[in-house]
Amino acid sequence: MMKGSNTPVPTGALRVDLGRRTGPGVPDVDASALLLVGGKVRSDADFVFYNQPVHFSGAIRHEGKRDAGGQVTDTLLVDLAHVEPAIETIVLAASADGGTFGQVPGLSIEVRDAAAGTAVARFDNPGATTETAFVLGEFYRRQGAWKFRAVGQGYSSGLEGLATDYGITVDEPQQATPAPAAAPPPPAAPVTAHPVTPPPPPAPPVTAHPVAPPPPAAPPAPEPVRLTKVTLTKSAPSVSLTKQGGTSGALHVNLNWEVRKQFSGWSSKFGRPTAMHSDLDLDLCVLYELTDGSKGVVQALGNSFGSLHRPPFIHLDGDDRTGASTAGENLTVNLDHKQAFRRILVFVTIYEGARSFADLHATVTLRPQHGAPIEFSLDECTVPSLVCALALITNTGGDLVVQREARYLVPERGVSPQRTVDHAYGWGMNWTPGRK
Repeated sequence: MMKGSNTPVPTGALRVDLGRRTGPGVPDVDASALLLVGGKVRSDADFVFYNQPVHFSGAIRHEGKRDAGGQVTDTLLVDLAHVEPAIETIVLAASADGGTFGQVPGLSIEVRDAAAGTAVARFDNPGATTETAFVLGEFYRRQGAWKFRAVGQGYSSGLEGLATDYGITVDEPQQATPAPAAAPPPPAAPVTAHPVTPPPPPAPPVTAHPVAPPPPAAPPAPEPVRLTKVTLTKSAPSVSLTKQGGTSGALHVNLNWEVRKQFSGWSSKFGRPTAMHSDLDLDLCVLYELTDGSKGVVQALGNSFGSLHRPPFIHLDGDDRTGASTAGENLTVNLDHKQAFRRILVFVTIYEGARSFADLHATVTLRPQHGAPIEFSLDECTVPSLVCALALITNTGGDLVVQREARYLVPERGVSPQRTVDHAYGWGMNWTPGRK
């Protein structure tokens, strides 16, 4: 499509892929969406991005990034059939993190039918220089139907400036205003003698009246949107939760994935991937070691879902067998008991449906209740792996450090994925066969 052109789109579920090429010196790029009425959001809840990934209506969600051989795609899923009738426009934007769009090669936006997988519209950005945010396209209503317009409008003020222009309240540090100096008290008036005044006559009797109840308190103002995040990479693989302010409350860990080419493993004869079944089932798991010396595993296998309010203070929320749901695989760590943790290893295993992670595109997000979210993508799998170590959280004595692992492991013949990751990280546990 040319800049400014438009095309009809189906009123159904659409995948919006923000694509770019990666390489040395290329900044990260994030997709976002704003739902507008009269050119503005109704509230901060109408902003969908990495820190607020699902709109309350369920019509739009941010699905995260995939890196396939140097081509990075950040995806929004937009279900136009479920967009509220009041919404007139959905702005589809991109923001550069740590650089400008002049450093980003191959920036594009592609709209695909989510069910059929067919392309509906595509716009390749014609060029950029110093811009740090772009409105690449928009969905808009016209005579009861939806259309997509290629926009290509750049901003030099980043995601914060773009969001503010559409009415979003952004959380930013404010400097405290110094209190005014207290004025000196006025000089005391001279004391003079006065004749004593007789007391006033008694007041008339007071008649009781019903007291009107006070007006209801106004609801608290919503918290402003936080735009900060941490992206872990091979060159910058760790971050301190303590320095981020994320050492209390709940730490949510999410794994989302997508199978693109439908591979299932590795041919023993040729060493090449073979067809993957559609019922791929991945399991998010945790090995934990507490400061009292106890060790264990939290996983769906054997119904070892853990507990949030008693040891190990880790709970697996569910078992997603597709990876395509809004939630994905999730677990929660209770950081109010951080003093009980020595180390926590988050890993993922293939339970059934494949014999390798080949061509699996996954994103890991750790979202502390306080502090910036932490995210990273898994590398391409080039070995016949059934288990991948994702992240290691270590209590170093007053500090909690998150380390990106993204390490594919290959079990030896007859050895389970759990035993394989145990051996690789020296947990030293005894294992017995189990089932879901």
